[in-house]
Amino acid sequence: MEQKFKLKNYMEDVVFSFLDELIRQKQVCTCERCRYDIAAIALNHLPAKYVVTDQGEVFAKTQLLSQQFKTDAVVELLRAIDIVRKNPYH
Repeated sequence: MEQKFKLKNYMEDVVFSFLDELIRQKQVCTCERCRYDIAAIALNHLPAKYVVTDQGEVFAKTQLLSQQFKTDAVVELLRAIDIVRKNPYH
């Protein structure tokens, strides 16, 4: 039986896990366009964490436990929120 693999940037999960709470705290537009603009800007400034196997995803999740890893994601999200707040595309 052939195993199917899927390439995934685990950093996307990290960004989206913090995104909505930070948007609420910073009182910025919650429309889908602004949410995705914020996520895209943040992801472009964070290192990609690609995984292929379930084992790789488990490894990436253990890195999430690192305080620096969380801090980096939150810092980039806050920077992206500020950019989108000043220049929304709607």
